Amino acid sequence: MDLRLKFNEDVYNYDRFRPSYPSELFTDIFNYAQCNDGREGLEIGIGTGQATLPFLEKGYNVTAIELGDRLSRYVKRKFEKFNNFRVIHADFMEFPIASGSIDLAYCATAFHWLPPGEGYKKLLRILRPDGVAALFWNHPFPNRKDDISNRVNRRIYDKYRPSNKEIVESSEKDCQKRLAELERFGFREIALKLYHRVRTLPSDAYISLLNTYSDHRALPTDIKTAFEKDMKASLDQIGGRINIYDTIDLYLARK
Repeated sequence: MDLRLKFNEDVYNYDRFRPSYPSELFTDIFNYAQCNDGREGLEIGIGTGQATLPFLEKGYNVTAIELGDRLSRYVKRKFEKFNNFRVIHADFMEFPIASGSIDLAYCATAFHWLPPGEGYKKLLRILRPDGVAALFWNHPFPNRKDDISNRVNRRIYDKYRPSNKEIVESSEKDCQKRLAELERFGFREIALKLYHRVRTLPSDAYISLLNTYSDHRALPTDIKTAFEKDMKASLDQIGGRINIYDTIDLYLARK
């Protein structure tokens, strides 16, 4: 099973419940890139376009590469008023992109799906001299021990999806591997930015959010159904909401 295609199953739910990114993140990208109207931008794995609008509004000619056919059709309609947008239904690693043709390539919470090493090599190759790569991820954390809604969440996960893996909140320490990879594959002027926020979701919205995660959608039907029923009922008993603590990491680098 290719879990990448799980995102393609319910595009409307994905667009509604997956979060966008902080405005400060885009400001930092544009300041780093020193962008001008008409630059060539490439988005790798657009999904439903949670990160796309700021680049279009900034004047980039955005080409989006998207593996999912339903996602591709969805964003084509979503951004149809922009004449500086096009989407290509393809696998980024297989689709031919001219060397040195892209001013800014960016990827929002998707670059980890690419083959290790090969993704960096292709990213570097398609950038123009001094071209910019912007890779960023949102790491949601609903497992703080001092938050009752998070404790409820953890109890349900332990009941239906037990794991021996230690659950820790994302931090700057976790970013060192990605920074080292960028350096190893030839990028320069590498920079890291971190952003933090808290989202509070009603229990039903949280269940909908979980259904945008590929590993949750891949659960056996009986376990998935029982998990969701128990999660909602348990959250409703303590007020019907859950707090999610997000850490967003942004990596900037030049060719």
